[in-house]
Amino acid sequence: MTPPRSAPADDEIDLGRLFGLLLDHKWLIVAITFVFSLGGVAYALLATPVYQGDALVQVERRSTVSPLGDLAEVFGQEGESSTAAEVQILQSRMVLGQVVDRIGLETVVQPRTLPVIGNFIRRHGIERPGFMAGQAFVWGGETIEVGRLDVTQAWRGQPLTLIAQGNGGYQLEHEGQVLGAGEVGQLATLAQGAITLRVADLEAPAGAEFTLLKRSRPAAINQLQNRLSVSEVGGGRNSSTGMLRITLTGTERQEIRQALDAVTETFLTQNVERQSAEAQQSLEFLREQAPELRAQLAQAENALNDYRVEMDSVDLSSESQAAIEQFIALEQQLNELEFQEAELAQRFTPNHPAYQTLLRKKRQLQQERAQLNERVNELPAAQQEIVRLTRDVEVTQAIYVNVLNKIQELEVARAGTVGNVRIIDEALVGAAPIEPKKPLIVVLATLLGGMLAVGLVLVRGLLNRGVESPEQIEEAGLPVYATVPLSDEQQKLVRRVKHKRDRHASAIATAVLAERAPADNAIEALRGLRTSLHFAMLEADDNRLVITGASPAVGKSFVSINLAAVCAQAGQRVLVVDADMRKGHIHNAFGGRSKQGLSELLAGKQGLDEVIRHSTLEGLDYLSRGESPPNPSELLMHARFSQFLEIASRQYDLVILDTPPVLAVTDAAVVGRQCGTTLMVARFQQNPVKEIQIATRRLETAGVSVKGAILNAMQRKAATYYGYGYYNYSYK
Repeated sequence: MTPPRSAPADDEIDLGRLFGLLLDHKWLIVAITFVFSLGGVAYALLATPVYQGDALVQVERRSTVSPLGDLAEVFGQEGESSTAAEVQILQSRMVLGQVVDRIGLETVVQPRTLPVIGNFIRRHGIERPGFMAGQAFVWGGETIEVGRLDVTQAWRGQPLTLIAQGNGGYQLEHEGQVLGAGEVGQLATLAQGAITLRVADLEAPAGAEFTLLKRSRPAAINQLQNRLSVSEVGGGRNSSTGMLRITLTGTERQEIRQALDAVTETFLTQNVERQSAEAQQSLEFLREQAPELRAQLAQAENALNDYRVEMDSVDLSSESQAAIEQFIALEQQLNELEFQEAELAQRFTPNHPAYQTLLRKKRQLQQERAQLNERVNELPAAQQEIVRLTRDVEVTQAIYVNVLNKIQELEVARAGTVGNVRIIDEALVGAAPIEPKKPLIVVLATLLGGMLAVGLVLVRGLLNRGVESPEQIEEAGLPVYATVPLSDEQQKLVRRVKHKRDRHASAIATAVLAERAPADNAIEALRGLRTSLHFAMLEADDNRLVITGASPAVGKSFVSINLAAVCAQAGQRVLVVDADMRKGHIHNAFGGRSKQGLSELLAGKQGLDEVIRHSTLEGLDYLSRGESPPNPSELLMHARFSQFLEIASRQYDLVILDTPPVLAVTDAAVVGRQCGTTLMVARFQQNPVKEIQIATRRLETAGVSVKGAILNAMQRKAATYYGYGYYNYSYK
């Protein structure tokens, strides 16, 4: 057999003891874990499920309708599309605000349900039982549909209570004040015109209550924004697919589908309107230019005709004709750039790179036109004038025709605008909820319960510094005379009594264990103590034995009574004295009463022969505590107590005195000074070593030498076995 290990120091952690603590409290750990598991199951079943729906839209590469024409590529305008910008548009108040208005998210309807389990009942369609008739709570199958709810600004955010009246009627209240009544399907004006309500459908018995709330538009938009998420599908860091996944969560599947459809359709509509607006903007600009160009063309034609009449039809040379064609080409390009500049001025500042590129191109063309003018100036005067007039006509005519063509193109483009957004997948709501994740919740609850239970057991074990082995007491310098195991039979003989001033009930023995169960392990341990005391008291001056303890409820009276019993069974004449005149209860073990005991003897009210009582065991007498006096310590210091001890020592072979706790009162020190042997009783896992040391020093300070200790109520626990190696066997 492996020898017992010594107790660890106070500042060390004994892993073996901690493992033993877990084994000792395994059923507590299992119970707590099971309770948490049940809590997790209950939460998973009762929690309102959250569903998720999604839709897929595509943002195609955008072809911008603009008077820039083919030169738009130079400025990076054609096909430009920012997926990130479209994501922000999708989540903007512009789009979501239209969704809120479209499906009426400002109106909130909430049934009044039973606490905790109400939503579970409604989800599973549990019908209202008969005994709940007339109650305000809404059960399964009871619904309401609000077609319209309009309130003034003062009533926004104010909860309104709608109470079903039966037969299609209802009553509207606010904080107990009746605002009016109405009928299903009819428009009702309530609260002096401040509330307009139309209930489209109401399936509920009389008494059922629903809460109506008209939120502010920003609050409804924010609530929708919090539930909505948009992310791009596929693509890499430097590439974009333009595929956007729109996801919406909520507790009502129908509401999720409607809201998602409204979001995608609103996004598509505003995209088409936006592109149509761009075409309209360009069209308006060209329409403003057309009348001016037409007037300029007419003026140029008139000037050319007048000059020809005046000069009698001057013909153009080949060089002049070439110059005019070059003028026409340059002016057309410059005109195009004028249109482009007007377009860019609405989008960018002059410092933008695209704007700067256009200005450089414009300056280059203007330089070429100036050079051409210099060449024309070298021609004869008649040819110069005819070139200029013809140039004005041809250039203005070309520009005017170009503008008319673009107007036609933009009108066609505006009529056929379809936008660059396509709905790929319409809204689809999953049949299974995404929250709560029931298996995960149960597993986490079980793990949490197990960890809390283990933590509780370990913390309690670490905080409980009560002695768990004789070695701990012996290391403190006090020999252990006996280790008394906890007796199951003794527990059957104990009753609990609680006094008014006590926090906890006291265990009072109603019989003598040595008489009822002489073969009990605890009695065998006391027989071993009897043998040890025989040799220990040989050195004492008298035959008096004081049994004391550091604190209450350590088993002093149990040890005193049963030690006296085993000594009497060995043929000795023994007297047990209940020296605890405050709360002593030795008389209960013998079936007697407390009156006419030690306090009356010390007070001189009765003689020794009158207070000593005989027990059913031969050779065992006892002295009860008597009436509780106001001054127990003073009575014990009286000469009568010393005289009583002298007489008792002569009449009996052994006198055992049961005293109050050392750290509570001074009675033990007073009694111990007049007795030759004193033993300290410590209870298993209750009295810390430090407490035993303090009690011992207090007695030594009063002149009482403590012979040794008795470790009472020792239990065979895994914590003790693995921690300190306590071994105890029964032999029957």
